[in-house]
Amino acid sequence: MNDSPTDRGPTFAELDALSTEELRERAFEVARHRRDVGFFWSIVRHLPNADEAEALDGSPNSVGPTVDEAVALWRELTGHGYEESAPLLRAAFIDYLMKH
Repeated sequence: MNDSPTDRGPTFAELDALSTEELRERAFEVARHRRDVGFFWSIVRHLPNADEAEALDGSPNSVGPTVDEAVALWRELTGHGYEESAPLLRAAFIDYLMKH
């Protein structure tokens, strides 16, 4: 196996220089390729609206909030609304990219 510099993965400094959105896109692409559902679940657990979505009971009168929460989670997963979770998510994306 050839360990030339072109075969190495990105360094922490290289990844840290990227925007959170670029890190998210790269990490999601790797996770999709690897079919790594566990990674996606770990990200969802770090999103600001994750606790509210888990607390919904699925009863018919909770459909409105369920839709609202699903939309909020989708926006966060697609990079719109990281809020206070941004540093934690950046760390998770960088860690995942360095390992895979």
